[in-house]
Amino acid sequence: MAYKTDIEIAQACKLRPIGEIAARAHIDERYVEQYGRWKAKIDPALLRETERKDGKLVLVTAITPTPAGEGKTTTTIGLADGLRRIGRDVTVALREPSLGPVFGIKGGAAGGGYAQVVPMEDINLHFTGDFHAIGAANNLLAAMLDNHIQQGNALHIDPRRITWKRCVDMNDRQLRFVVDGLGGKANGMPREDGFDITVASEIMAVFCLASSISDLKERLGRIIVGYSYEGNPVTAADLRAVGAMAALLKDALKPNLVQTLEGTPAFVHGGPFANIAHGCNSVMATRMALRMGDYTVTEAGFGADLGAEKFLDIKCRMAGLTPDAVVIVATVRALKMHGGLGKSELQNENLEALEKGVPNLLRHVSNIRNVYGLPCVVAVNRFPTDTDAEIDFIIQKCRALGVNTVLSTVWAEGGKGGEALAREVVRLCEEEKGEFRFSYGLDGSIEDKIRAVVTKIYGGKDVSILPAAQKQIDELTKLGFDRLPVCIAKTQYSFSDDPTKPGAPEGFTVTVKNVKVSAGAGFLVVLTGDIMTMPGLPKVPAAEKIDVDENGRISGLF
Repeated sequence: MAYKTDIEIAQACKLRPIGEIAARAHIDERYVEQYGRWKAKIDPALLRETERKDGKLVLVTAITPTPAGEGKTTTTIGLADGLRRIGRDVTVALREPSLGPVFGIKGGAAGGGYAQVVPMEDINLHFTGDFHAIGAANNLLAAMLDNHIQQGNALHIDPRRITWKRCVDMNDRQLRFVVDGLGGKANGMPREDGFDITVASEIMAVFCLASSISDLKERLGRIIVGYSYEGNPVTAADLRAVGAMAALLKDALKPNLVQTLEGTPAFVHGGPFANIAHGCNSVMATRMALRMGDYTVTEAGFGADLGAEKFLDIKCRMAGLTPDAVVIVATVRALKMHGGLGKSELQNENLEALEKGVPNLLRHVSNIRNVYGLPCVVAVNRFPTDTDAEIDFIIQKCRALGVNTVLSTVWAEGGKGGEALAREVVRLCEEEKGEFRFSYGLDGSIEDKIRAVVTKIYGGKDVSILPAAQKQIDELTKLGFDRLPVCIAKTQYSFSDDPTKPGAPEGFTVTVKNVKVSAGAGFLVVLTGDIMTMPGLPKVPAAEKIDVDENGRISGLF
């Protein structure tokens, strides 16, 4: 049987005018700023002026990712469409895709099959230009920093202690470490520099956590770009860069409205990675979606140990959000990979491998229920090769923890394949009252917070803090940053910091290599393992297959 590609399905969709989608989301036309026929920016004044009350918030997360795939974004979209099919007033809130994965290997972030947001080509490429604005603001700050040094360095900035990097929204390993300012005195001071991918920039984190223009400006002003010869932090406010940066970001800060294949309103806005940043769409978009729907379905990046942990411990803490239910996405295929099977062996029934792999799912379930106190359901994306015995095995294991398992076929059937999951989500929201709590408080030391995440969420034994990282922790504590939450940068492929340890490893120690402050975002970034803030392209990048014809029709985009 020949399956249609994602782009073929998306291009065959009859899109509704964006004004119609806005009306479906109870948004008056005076708040709608159209970007063509199918996309719009929504004026944040809507949040101040609407009298609607917030709806229910549903978080979709997943097991630890594998090459077999889990389908978290697809499930998020299909669940929203399923909720609409059973008569619920629903919105969806998603991250924007980065061009790095689009042209690299991971792919886009618009869902798949018959559960997508559209126009998918626009969303996966330039969309409304938000990421370009974020990159421009980041690089303006870098330019003003180096110019300040060139023009006399009144702030006594130590060029050896500059922490601010330039950025570009592309996987480009060549830019990880560079030396710039060469060519003589007129061309700047020679120094070591580097680029991050835009989604790893602190501007992205600030953008996604800001609640208004004024909050954005306050956060931008707190960004630390380096340290003076005397050891004092130097900020964007010190460089008088805040106003110009905010001017670049003012339109980008307005949430984007698009639609699913079935016409459900979708707010797609912001896009930090979850392994090197906090992995959630913007606070502005989430709040707008919550206000304009009785149910809002959102997602957090990678597995629940990364995206969900940061959504709950960072975003919900800062924005005052409380989820009503959590969906944990899994596949039989991925769990068998966690049990030790290779990708070529997944089509055959193998309960032994499934038994070895299912503890990964169960640990995520236990974390959501027992650490965070939230009701949850397991959504199993069913593949044709999955057997009844394998499905029953997962159902029984989850039932022992008091959690229901629902089969999802949203990739093949869209909202129809998400109706059963939608009914269980409604039941959780209406009948089960959670007791939401964070995995750690803010009063403990930086070391205490890191250790809490490692032991409570990852299932590790302890942390090993390298001497250089301990020195950074001591300095940050002295500067008063020890009361901030932690954003741990870790491999997405394991609960541990070792990507070769799938399943639910135990007794491991997580090594902390580097700790830095994102003062504007309001959290500490803790680097573990070998985390690249500038990825590289694979041997055969997806970009090689993408093309456009004379009529502007794009092909090869998934």
